[in-house]
Amino acid sequence: MLTEAELIQIRRHLHQIPELALHETATHAYLKAVVEQLPATWLTVREPSELPTALLVKVAGSQPQRTIGYRADIDALPVDETASRSFHSTHPGVMHACGHDIHMTVALGLLSYFAENQPQDNLIFFFQPAEESESGGKQAYDLGLFTGAWHIDEFYGLHDNSDLPTGTIGCRLGTLFAGTSEVNVTIHGTSGHAAFPHRANDAVVIAASFITQIQTIVARNIDPTACGVVTFGKMTAGSIRNVIAGEARLEGTIRGLTQDMILFIRQRVREIAAGVAQTYNAQIDVTFNQGGYYPVENDPQLTANFIQYMQRAADVDFQETPPAMTGEDFGYLLNQIPGTMFWLGVDSPGALHAANFNPHEGAIIKGVTAMRGFLTDRMAH
Repeated sequence: MLTEAELIQIRRHLHQIPELALHETATHAYLKAVVEQLPATWLTVREPSELPTALLVKVAGSQPQRTIGYRADIDALPVDETASRSFHSTHPGVMHACGHDIHMTVALGLLSYFAENQPQDNLIFFFQPAEESESGGKQAYDLGLFTGAWHIDEFYGLHDNSDLPTGTIGCRLGTLFAGTSEVNVTIHGTSGHAAFPHRANDAVVIAASFITQIQTIVARNIDPTACGVVTFGKMTAGSIRNVIAGEARLEGTIRGLTQDMILFIRQRVREIAAGVAQTYNAQIDVTFNQGGYYPVENDPQLTANFIQYMQRAADVDFQETPPAMTGEDFGYLLNQIPGTMFWLGVDSPGALHAANFNPHEGAIIKGVTAMRGFLTDRMAH
């Protein structure tokens, strides 16, 4: 089994070679090299041509009653790292600012243990590309990677958490992460001279009215005990101060703790757009990007088992955590295959996705220990 010192070195190497979604070639090669150094008695490695940077490793069980999947995402973010350290990213403008280097390392630690200690059930480790964008989990499922001999009965995966103490396992019944949907709005008015506004139809004014009314969706259409978010973070319009803009473009995100909530918000966005368009005698086009992330909805029974184990394990610090409005590609897989996602505390001074994100490496061995114990216990029942 890989030692804690070896795992830390693996994590630091992965941190130096971050790559964006579907371009994780060096990461894939390094993961494969580490796997090839493990005892191969029970291992089968798969490199799917349909999703070239993905890597799957199957550990054959001694008396398999089920196949348990464990997922680790491998891509990075377009963030320019600011933290000063000896293993700084060597790829300018790209950084493991979401901690996927930690995710991969914990998975390799688990895999190294079961490569030497044959599990009772089959295990499949899925090193997944394109979590941050391009919906790599959905791509993998839709391509049939989990069919036939690679069928998975239940799936588990972690996400590091900068706010939890190092090594703490956090989880909850129900929804852990929100689902997301990206929305684009184009407002078509009529441009004109700033001195003659009555001859134009100001797209900026229309956009302002639209954005203001959109805020009533959460404030007045959603039960206060439920959760939903609509944010328009980008607006572009106009070219110069003394010309009325004839067009405005808005880009936003919708988030909800259930897929029904997301669909409801999307419908209200369409309805408000139609009403504003009629009010201002304008045209408003609303489109939603394909994909989006499903809410991460943990399976009730599997998650109850997971929480019960973590609460009673002497070497695990467990906290029940509230839902978060962040999105996660694992939600699609959990929509198709029952399973559980959980937090691993890394006690970072910088937040997830921040340029100064700096997870505590002591979390790695604690994550491996907790999941090794859980998987062993799970296979005994």
